[in-house]
Amino acid sequence: MRTIGKNRGLARLADAEGHFRMVALDQRPPLFDAIAKAKGITREQVEYSDVTAAKRLLVENLAPHCSSMLFDPNFAVPAAIDLLPPRCGLIMTLEEHRVEETAGGRKSRAITNWSVEKIRAMGGDAVKVLAWYRPDADAAVNEHQKRFVREVGEDCARHDIPYVLELLVYPFLGSANHTADYVESPGKLPGLVIDSVREFAKPEYCVDLLKLESPLAAGGLPARDGSA
Repeated sequence: MRTIGKNRGLARLADAEGHFRMVALDQRPPLFDAIAKAKGITREQVEYSDVTAAKRLLVENLAPHCSSMLFDPNFAVPAAIDLLPPRCGLIMTLEEHRVEETAGGRKSRAITNWSVEKIRAMGGDAVKVLAWYRPDADAAVNEHQKRFVREVGEDCARHDIPYVLELLVYPFLGSANHTADYVESPGKLPGLVIDSVREFAKPEYCVDLLKLESPLAAGGLPARDGSA
């Protein structure tokens, strides 16, 4: 049975009709790249103030139209926490965008000096974690990812706050499609996505809401013309 705290948190994420109309503003590398392209500079030349200015502009324009927003603690919170409308739910990201890339797969970790407890203390309505995951990755890597997701789930249960888990399939280091960017893996297989969901839907992870990619690559979806 879901607890009062988790139920109230999930209600804060939804609109009056119970629909989730969320806007994710915790992006870091993708936003760095967008700013770099717009200014004609490299990612490394993007200033902290450029990122916070962009996030503030996005919150100003999008917050009135959504039921909740996903913030990161390093950029979005200092940039625009004062702009978040009282009725707009606050989801806070926990994971560090820089992962440990190994030949056997990716290992995730939390942002330094950041925790579920701190998210609850600052008034967050939910905790979000992005976990890169492939069922066919090295066994030790997958055990690390499972432990990371499970420990966050246990913390969310302890602090009675909803847990939103995002899963993404990724290309292996050295593969033709390899990239460290937050983009859809063109070589992903539907089975990898579905089996990942099957694993983390288990009660032991204490996940309340899954944020999922399509099992099929977006560029390869069939035409919506009524055909098979």
